[in-house]
Amino acid sequence: MRIGAAEGFYGDAVEPSVDIAKNGDVQYLCFDCLAELTMAILVKDKQKDPSKGWCKDITLYMNALLPYVRSKGIKILTNAGGIHPEGAAQEVIRLAREKGVTGIRVAVVTGDNLMERLDELQAAGVRLEHMETGAALETVRDRLLFANAYLGVRPIVRALQMGADIVITGRTTDTAQFLAPLVYEFGWKEDEWDALAQGILMGHLMECSAQSTGGNFSGKWWEIPDMDRIGYPIAEVREDGEFVLTKTPTSGGRVSVDTVKEQMLYEIHDPAAYVTPDVVADFTTARLEPDGEDRVRVAGATGRPRPETLKVVMGYRDGYMGQAILGYSWPDALRKARKAEEIIRKQIERRGLTYDEVRADYLGYNSLHGPTVPEPEGELNEVYLRMAVRAKTLKDAAQFGRLFPPLALDGPPSVAGLGGMMPPRELLGMWSSLVPRNLVEDRVEIRIEEV
Repeated sequence: MRIGAAEGFYGDAVEPSVDIAKNGDVQYLCFDCLAELTMAILVKDKQKDPSKGWCKDITLYMNALLPYVRSKGIKILTNAGGIHPEGAAQEVIRLAREKGVTGIRVAVVTGDNLMERLDELQAAGVRLEHMETGAALETVRDRLLFANAYLGVRPIVRALQMGADIVITGRTTDTAQFLAPLVYEFGWKEDEWDALAQGILMGHLMECSAQSTGGNFSGKWWEIPDMDRIGYPIAEVREDGEFVLTKTPTSGGRVSVDTVKEQMLYEIHDPAAYVTPDVVADFTTARLEPDGEDRVRVAGATGRPRPETLKVVMGYRDGYMGQAILGYSWPDALRKARKAEEIIRKQIERRGLTYDEVRADYLGYNSLHGPTVPEPEGELNEVYLRMAVRAKTLKDAAQFGRLFPPLALDGPPSVAGLGGMMPPRELLGMWSSLVPRNLVEDRVEIRIEEV
């Protein structure tokens, strides 16, 4: 099997997936479009327009890729459905008809959205308490924006068994799209834990587009060739789960043990217990070996039985952020910025403004490394003060920005960049709970429409 990675986040580049479709000799292209922040963006889209709530760049991707679905028989698996997978499916069908791409079957998977089922679940004894703090859901219930369970591979495999060429889901795990073709094509059983763990590791190495092919690489990144046309990874997978990670020869980037290893460790809390709805994978047993130019062979991941619960992530309104940025130049740039912060903090207190949190960072000095940064030994050419507050109301957040314009004449000299005042925006809080998987999976539905 040859599987290509097509997207690592909502807004990723389209060109590498087209290169794979043209030159990668793949049977599947798999997308991972969703993050918690993405779900919040999609909820707001749907609030403005009930037909929305899906990743709008699916239009761009499908315009480019639908011809290959028809001519090469490439299947596309994507969680770009977000909050409204039915809407995404209708957009794909519209595009296919517009382009004259007929004879393809589009499947949509629903059932991950639990927003309307929270009362039902609680009545069934599911507490929905915060899985880390134990706090009761009632503390945020009236502020919830979305509630979605992470589905695993099962409904995607079922859609493929039903003849789907394109499968659109809501909130599935990052790895599910990539594992599904292996379970479907190789006939892996749900208790073949080691094979499933290998498939999960493959999906994990593929899910972040170019992070396995030299993108975001912290080694000798300046030696990565042709980053302007960097390629996304392709996995050549054997029936026993062993696979080689590679890329097309027509793309830039590099696949090496080091580039792959960095992605392997990305977002991993416990490498011996990477918990998914399909298997608990142990990455510590895996072996990475070079297998030629831009080829890394991966084998040996092992697995344990999957959990009996699914993770549910909910997003809730968590106040508002007010933010402003202004800069100071040499001489005494850092000293000026610190004085400006002092002035703002005193004015907040004098005016009786109440904020849950006030944060200050100095861009050009410590905004990335925070308190680990030592005092500079010499003069800095320029420093930008970035201050932000967390407020309970939009009005309180807006009042914060009004403090900054007077600093142009009333504060330290050589201020610049006062255009950095930003309108307040709503903040999102995250709430994670566990739900018995049968209460979710028994309500998952798959619908297929042929173009």
